[in-house]
Amino acid sequence: MQSADRPSDEDTRARPVARWRPYVFNAAMGALVAVTALVAGPALIVLPQERTRAVARWWARTNLKLLRAIVGISLEIRGREHIPQGGALIAVKHQSALETFALMPELPDPAFVLKRELLELPLFGWFLQRIGVIAVNRAAGSKALGDLLLQSQKATVLGRQVVIYPEGTRRPIGAPPDYKSGVALLYKRLDVACVPVAINTGVFWPKKAPVWRRGRAVIEFLEPIPPGLDRHDFERLLQSRIEQASAALAAEAQGDQEVLVFSSID
Repeated sequence: MQSADRPSDEDTRARPVARWRPYVFNAAMGALVAVTALVAGPALIVLPQERTRAVARWWARTNLKLLRAIVGISLEIRGREHIPQGGALIAVKHQSALETFALMPELPDPAFVLKRELLELPLFGWFLQRIGVIAVNRAAGSKALGDLLLQSQKATVLGRQVVIYPEGTRRPIGAPPDYKSGVALLYKRLDVACVPVAINTGVFWPKKAPVWRRGRAVIEFLEPIPPGLDRHDFERLLQSRIEQASAALAAEAQGDQEVLVFSSID
């Protein structure tokens, strides 16, 4: 997805796209899920989990190709040198559906934290179970945190990367951050490095917005935060790095327009 040369400003900046294109892409993505589950599903029942993840990586890359061909949104990955090879915590800014699958081909062995309701989706939910996601019942309160911790500990012991969206849901560009306590709990209990991830995908594929924009979205892996910080210092550092970097990426995509940065934490 990333060429040897840096993309030009014309490639990077967001530009309007015809309203019908996102509908066509969503239909194509849904069809791809169904075809992948129906064709590969029977074989994946008996194949090792790693083979299932290989299919998931192929599915994610195909989605990215469809997104570029139909909508005109391409993807640049920055900071690959910060991607961990063993057990780690990956904290990702959440602005669109793009980062929910675009990270799959980049990480060695990701374990995505997601809401349990997704496992109930026909075909796709079964596929998620086969790749080893961490499903949490958010309505369960404190029990949900306990389940999250237990599953995440098992994942990191196996050398997997636990991928969590600290705000829990997609946030529009410029919105004040709303980081939940789960990411700090995982950081403290897992005792592994945390890699912050900044994005500007909401410029191109905004939540519930009728108009998408074509151009080059960016996902950037930032300098890892080593284990051992106290909770307050960790939360402040994580939020500051993600928010400042994401705001800079959004400004880059919008042609250096002013973007609000909310990086302070009490």
